[in-house]
Amino acid sequence: MRTSDVVTQLRPRLSLRGRLYLFSGAILILFAINVATSLWGSFARNESSLAYQAAVTAAQLTAELEQNLQSKRQKVLVLATLRESTDDPLDDSELDQARADLDIITERLRQLGGYGGEDLEAYYRRLHDSTTTLMAQWRQFYEGYNQAGPTLPVEDPRSYSDAQQRLRELDQRQSFIAVQRANAIDRTITLTDQITIIGFISSIAITLALVFAMIRSTNASLTRMKRGVERFGSGDLTYRIDEQRDSGEIGDLARTFNEMSTKLQTAIEEMNTARADADSANAAKSMFLANVSHELRTPLNAIIGYSEMLQDELGDETDINREQFHHDLTTIIFSGRQLLTLINDILDLSKIETGKMQVSVEVFSPAALLVQVCDALSPLLTQNSNKLILDIDKDSMRDMESDRGKLQQIVTNLFSNACKFTKEGRITVSAFMNQDSLTVTVADTGIGMTQAQQARVFEAFAQAEANTGLKYGGTGLGLAIVREFCSMLGGSIEVESKPNKGALFRVRLPVAPR
Repeated sequence: MRTSDVVTQLRPRLSLRGRLYLFSGAILILFAINVATSLWGSFARNESSLAYQAAVTAAQLTAELEQNLQSKRQKVLVLATLRESTDDPLDDSELDQARADLDIITERLRQLGGYGGEDLEAYYRRLHDSTTTLMAQWRQFYEGYNQAGPTLPVEDPRSYSDAQQRLRELDQRQSFIAVQRANAIDRTITLTDQITIIGFISSIAITLALVFAMIRSTNASLTRMKRGVERFGSGDLTYRIDEQRDSGEIGDLARTFNEMSTKLQTAIEEMNTARADADSANAAKSMFLANVSHELRTPLNAIIGYSEMLQDELGDETDINREQFHHDLTTIIFSGRQLLTLINDILDLSKIETGKMQVSVEVFSPAALLVQVCDALSPLLTQNSNKLILDIDKDSMRDMESDRGKLQQIVTNLFSNACKFTKEGRITVSAFMNQDSLTVTVADTGIGMTQAQQARVFEAFAQAEANTGLKYGGTGLGLAIVREFCSMLGGSIEVESKPNKGALFRVRLPVAPR
């Protein structure tokens, strides 16, 4: 293969991407070097300033501490002399002032320790031990000054001398370390200044050359992309740039534009799908609102109507028909409970969606609970002439630890659903327990469901068909709440059904919290 052919093959691969990477990388490296050296110099100057300030502050604290020690020792010696020649005690203000002076010395010592570092840790520790011993002797002197007795010991002379010696050693060491740091930082500043100047001048020259070359090569390469960009910009998303015309970076850019166009088309299609889903959801909620309004009006009309009848009957002077009166009150109570159940379902779903629904764990008998629920809901059986078959395996049943109220609502919703969609049929409620779980099954011989209907039967605001709520009543919330409660209790629910063959709902719950 001839050399010219090799160059021709390599040129498209390196024509734009290679040059852009090369030029950009070189400029970035130069820029990074300049920035790094500038930051290095700034950091060194800042360190120099901080080191100088720390050295000055440490020197001031050392001098002040030495002055305080000398002054306090003179006061202690004077007081000791007066104590030997006179019995005049110190008043409270003088004792408080003496304690305050000792506290000031202690605070200065603590502040001096903040400027130590690892190099001065040993020196400061020796100074701290010596000064603490001296301070303890002075405090003992002041505390016993006003007490009658023999002459008080002022201090151990070696304590003061040792403290002064440790203070001078720390001061000398601080000065030595400060000089070393200053020299090292000065050398760093000089070096960074030299590098910054050289790098700045070199960067200007190299950057100008690189920018000029990059502009020429990039302008020639990107002209071929102009037509495709203009087509995309005009809205023609079906247009595709020929990816084989240029290899290397131009081919990558062409593929990127083509992929962008494809993704944009996909996004538009997904947006249309999402809009359709949103419309479907809005329609479902609109249907839910229609069902809710219908369900609310039915018991409310009964409550208002029978209440007005009772009011009129009480207003008449005739004798009250107690049997009819009792029947009307029973209807009002039943309608009120229907209304309360509907409102509770809506509130429960709202709590579930906002995460405010709590689980209250207690120990109870599930067998007794099932019997109680079925007995309380037995009037629902007579509405559609249904029969109840209660099959509880008493041998396997025992107490469980779970949320009694939520299990009761699960069984109530499933039982009510079975009664609502079954006419002149059978409602079978069965239960048994094994070592770990309770299984409750509610089966009916009602209208049943198709596979498609089963797929969305546990969705909120959804019912088997659009006219189900108007034909059979209900809001579509009951089974959604059942599924959420099963999940909250650590269990599961599943459904088996065929059209016109009834439906079976099986609930499995753990017998103890997981």
